[in-house]
Amino acid sequence: MTRREVSIGTFAAGVLIGSRIGFGKASQPITPLKFDVPLNACDCHTHIFDPRQFPYSPDRTYTPEAALPEEMSALHRALHVDRVVIVTPSVYGTDNSATLFGIRASGRNARGVAVIDDKTQESDLDMMAKAGIRGIRLNFVTAGETDLGSARRRVTWAIDRLKGRNWHIQIYARPVVISGLKGAIQDSPVPVVFDHFGGAQANFGVEQPGFSDLVQLVASGKAYVKLSGAYRASRQGPDYPDVIPLAKAFIAANQERVLWGTDWPHPGTSPPAGGQRTDLTPFLQIDDGRLLNQLAVWAPDPVMRRKILVDNPARLYGF
Repeated sequence: MTRREVSIGTFAAGVLIGSRIGFGKASQPITPLKFDVPLNACDCHTHIFDPRQFPYSPDRTYTPEAALPEEMSALHRALHVDRVVIVTPSVYGTDNSATLFGIRASGRNARGVAVIDDKTQESDLDMMAKAGIRGIRLNFVTAGETDLGSARRRVTWAIDRLKGRNWHIQIYARPVVISGLKGAIQDSPVPVVFDHFGGAQANFGVEQPGFSDLVQLVASGKAYVKLSGAYRASRQGPDYPDVIPLAKAFIAANQERVLWGTDWPHPGTSPPAGGQRTDLTPFLQIDDGRLLNQLAVWAPDPVMRRKILVDNPARLYGF
């Protein structure tokens, strides 16, 4: 059997497993893969939500459903993805327990990105490093933060906290904010990773304010960018054709600084219309098989895809 035929079989298996043991409402892949995924491919952006074991922060902006490690494993079997990076979502504040739980459940092929603050001790960072954490996240988008002075202070603080560690700073911000942070990022001794196409919006194209600075940071090797959550950049689902110029711009700039991720389980980041932040916010129903197939459109060369799926994550996360 080819890897593609195996993938088709595991799609069906994942659906059956989900039905049999009562997985939650996080989506599972539907569309079979159209290309052979290389061994040791990595999904660089997922989340674990387990409110029964790990209660959400009272300061959260939305309340997601549960999405457990077993469900994530079924997703990756279907996608033929062997490695994963779990990112602490905003609903947990600085409590990284669910992320660490997901790393333990996933074994040696998992790494994580944590959220910390001034109260986080160096001993906590040491413990998390041993557990597989390889970076910290600054989420400006979900918090609605656009003040450049505040953003620069947070980035400078993060750089100081991570000096001497083999970690990186992961930033979720819009291109105009990233443009304002360009000098700090260029001078940073710590690698920087931008989430979700660097926060770019596909309908504004490659000429949108700040995008050229974002591309320049990737081209210089000072920053990585994740081709993740295309539905956050575009409303032209399910194939997001208007994302193609953005993806190709990053890959053309520096294919050794491009990563890929699902953003599973695809949380909404605000409550339903008219609802409260404590109301249950359903996950977006995204077909990750169809989403992964878009990588072959953005990067048609198998050698290029191997860099994005295998080599770049291995370098950054220490697989």
